[in-house]
Amino acid sequence: MQFPESTLARFAKEVAKYPADQKQSAVMACLAVVQHEQGHVSVEAEAGIAAYLGMPAIAVHEVSTFYNMYNTQPVGQFKLNVCTNLPCALRDGDQALAHVCKKLGVEPYGTTADGVFTVQPSECLGACADAPVMLVNDRQMLSFMSNDKLDELLALLKANAEVAK
Repeated sequence: MQFPESTLARFAKEVAKYPADQKQSAVMACLAVVQHEQGHVSVEAEAGIAAYLGMPAIAVHEVSTFYNMYNTQPVGQFKLNVCTNLPCALRDGDQALAHVCKKLGVEPYGTTADGVFTVQPSECLGACADAPVMLVNDRQMLSFMSNDKLDELLALLKANAEVAK
């Protein structure tokens, strides 16, 4: 994949933060740049990042598929990660995921037909005492997500969605 000059400039800025012989250390930052610009990280983008950083494409793919924060396929306007790790599961994390999926009519990892929501289970979000917890668009952590709070959140997000016409 050929990246525009503006993307390559952003890559260079990230690579400059590391010693010249360790530019591969910027892989996560480069993935974040691509995701910010394109909405997800395609296999072609992984290959382009690998070529830019001088590393095997599989090594970039291993990073992009290890972390929840990288989308390897297009996602909805609102990506909802519901923690289902053991502490959250013991405090209704699995039930919260099931409730959101049922309410939106999708399976885990699914995206609603209107492209507004993608729902996925998540590994530990680091707020076990606040379970069940969820992360919206990899940025906003929400705690103590009862069914009522989940319903309120979904209604609020839906009301503020920018649906393509």
